[in-house]
Amino acid sequence: MIEVQELTKAYGPVTAVDHVSFSVNEGEILGFLGPNGAGKTTTMRILTGYLPATSGTAKIAGFDVSSDSLAARSHIGYLPEVPPLYPDMTVEGYLDFVLRIKNVPADKRPARVADAVDKTSLGDKRQELIKRLSRGYRQRVGLAQALVHDPLVIILDEPTVGLDPKQIIEVRHLIKSLAGTHTIILSTHILPEVSMTCDRVVIINKGKVAAIDTPQNLTTQLKGAQRIFVEAEAPENSLRELLSPLIGAGSIELSPARSDGRVIAKIEVPAGKEIRSAIAAKVVERGWPLYELRGVGLSLEDIFLQLTTDDAEHSQASD
Repeated sequence: MIEVQELTKAYGPVTAVDHVSFSVNEGEILGFLGPNGAGKTTTMRILTGYLPATSGTAKIAGFDVSSDSLAARSHIGYLPEVPPLYPDMTVEGYLDFVLRIKNVPADKRPARVADAVDKTSLGDKRQELIKRLSRGYRQRVGLAQALVHDPLVIILDEPTVGLDPKQIIEVRHLIKSLAGTHTIILSTHILPEVSMTCDRVVIINKGKVAAIDTPQNLTTQLKGAQRIFVEAEAPENSLRELLSPLIGAGSIELSPARSDGRVIAKIEVPAGKEIRSAIAAKVVERGWPLYELRGVGLSLEDIFLQLTTDDAEHSQASD
């Protein structure tokens, strides 16, 4: 449904997007991630026809966004970083206006407005002037205008900005419900949102694609060390002495003992070094109660930092 090949955008000597290539299958939700200034928004603006590319191609539903711009844009719903709202219009009037400029027939417009209002929970604000809405509700109106004409492709740039936790959950469920019938590109800084919502992830850094895969596969590929979580009722120093010979060159982080005597150890050992059974045997041999012993996978945040943060910058990772 979306095909991007060698897409490049240069501003004089600065290359904001550098030979980016990826595809999005029909009905798929693709997470588009990267630090500030990585080229995410520029790429999305090219896909939606807001900016021309310096070189390369991008196609939406088979239409080139450059040579067949109007046809490509007719299949796109777009929520940019700042929602394109008219504050002196009512919510209903604005959504009807969006449908008119997208040439949706008059007999279909009321149903499309009602559907978008229902999906974005704007029913009680339908006749409200947009300028009187809170930031969260304005964000919902922006989301509604991206959905109102029932496009094949929906491109969302930070769709949950300004929303409270309850509204974020509602938007997440809405995005998930659109999968299958719509193809979605979702850019967000809320990394757990991507893990819970997206089928695949593109991570972009300094204008280049750093990785493309499912969150699960990225975790497997990038796991340079095995992390182990141990919770036992044991003397802190004695537990460290027991674990040290088992982990070799690995590292141990021990929490202070709790009031109930439990200590938590976070261990990191080289990938492929399986020591969980040995830890369990030694702890039980000492007669210490063992409450939890498990491997800990990389989070999407860990992956993001590995791919987008230079070692020298690790202490001040980009947002």
